[in-house]
Amino acid sequence: MSTASIALNPTSINGFSRDTRIFANEIRYEFLRALRTRAFSLATIGFPAMFYILFGLLMNRGETLNGVLVAKYLLGGYAVFGSLGASIFGIGIGVSMDLSAGWLELKRASPMPPLAYVLSKCCMAIGFSVIIVSVLTLLGISFGHVHLTLAEFGTIAGLAAAGAIPFSCLGLVLAFTVPPSSAGGIANLVYLPMSFCSGLWVPLRFLPHAIQVIAPITPTYHLAQLMYASLGATAAGTVLNHCLSLLGFTLIMIGIAWIAFRRREQNS
Repeated sequence: MSTASIALNPTSINGFSRDTRIFANEIRYEFLRALRTRAFSLATIGFPAMFYILFGLLMNRGETLNGVLVAKYLLGGYAVFGSLGASIFGIGIGVSMDLSAGWLELKRASPMPPLAYVLSKCCMAIGFSVIIVSVLTLLGISFGHVHLTLAEFGTIAGLAAAGAIPFSCLGLVLAFTVPPSSAGGIANLVYLPMSFCSGLWVPLRFLPHAIQVIAPITPTYHLAQLMYASLGATAAGTVLNHCLSLLGFTLIMIGIAWIAFRRREQNS
């Protein structure tokens, strides 16, 4: 009788454990850094909350849209708005500043896995997206008579977290293609028009026809439609179409960011 045994390579196990610890620490410290940077954290969380209070809880208090409270409907739109802001400013401006300060080169010279830096930024944006959804939900329930089931909250929080991924890729494109001195202004030129034109602030049906035609080009539109559908509101298109559109946008942004990064490396 013989006994078969599988020998595990201690080096590979130790290497995997070390990399996992590096990834976890990098994500943790990046999130803490962003949270403690008040100019970023307060603005990223405060802007969606402020707009939601103004347009969802004060101006349209008690109003309904196709049988759904406007406060509940706009909760989905401003959740997307918050996810976009956390990603485009946290990554677009954050990575751009790291590049100008030489911090990214220092990170690459260290034994840290190259993917840890990008993953930590993306996880930071995902974390802030969930925080923003939680704050908006608390405001809606407390002051807007919004009723959400646990399943609905979990769905919109998951959608906001998932939406941070394509928006983070957009942030990387901005970081690698825009000069650091112009990053803030360009980010706003993307952030605000994209939010308005996709109907995040005002339902598309109340916007000019030209904007309604443009809206489906934006990734925020597709994520917003998924949000509205999960909240029981009327949404255009199918879930599959919106998911494929977001996936296609993500792949395109990854490709552009990679090309821009490689060109930057060749010119440096």
